[in-house]
Amino acid sequence: MIQKRGVSPVVATVLLVVMVIVLALIIFLWFRGLTKESITKFGGTNIELVCDDVSFSADYSFGTLTISNVGNVPIFGMNVKIVRSGSHETKEIKVLSTLWPATGLKQGGIFSSDLQFSGATEIVLIPILVGSSESGEKTHVCEERQGQELVL
Repeated sequence: MIQKRGVSPVVATVLLVVMVIVLALIIFLWFRGLTKESITKFGGTNIELVCDDVSFSADYSFGTLTISNVGNVPIFGMNVKIVRSGSHETKEIKVLSTLWPATGLKQGGIFSSDLQFSGATEIVLIPILVGSSESGEKTHVCEERQGQELVL
């Protein structure tokens, strides 16, 4: 005679509860990964909105790039999108020049440096800001539409 034994109802219930908890944890962590940590500036304003308030003027002539902060938002850094025929690359000005101020370009500040963009047809200057988040200070690169295009 063959005896078949199944799992006791208590063990089955415990296994079901553990499976539900594990699934809930997986879904929670998945949703948590979908949301970005918000970066704020000026007492709680989302840094993406502050990017619209950035105002600077730029000029490139005879191999010298000059950037003036004419707004009231400090510019921590600047990305340069270098456009060549059929391609482009983006670099941070701090990589191209050591003259960028360590504390950023404050209101009325001027940056000037000899930079060569060989073969480039245009450059786009995209501001980088620093804001506060739950994990400390973080940088935020503004969108390209908030930058300034210079035709070479």
